[in-house]
Amino acid sequence: MYAVLRRYEGVTDPAEAGRRVNEGFVPLLRQVPGFVAYYWVDAGDGLMVSTSVFEDQAGAEESVRRAADFVRDNLASLLPNPPQVTAGQVVAAG
Repeated sequence: MYAVLRRYEGVTDPAEAGRRVNEGFVPLLRQVPGFVAYYWVDAGDGLMVSTSVFEDQAGAEESVRRAADFVRDNLASLLPNPPQVTAGQVVAAG
């Protein structure tokens, strides 16, 4: 499995960002082959973190492309700073 973590700082409206992600982005991710799970976390103080899990690297890479497009087209006003993106192979899970 592969995971992608995205860290967004300076989120201007976490509740609205969460709504848009849940209603618009999650359905897009579910269409990516190898999709396993997705989580969008409000860590407080304008910090939000997403975690995407896929069966393989190709799915993870596709999620990065889709996330960039979705943020640009639907969340730019709420997520003013580019995310810090970390991706890699899952080596332990519970």
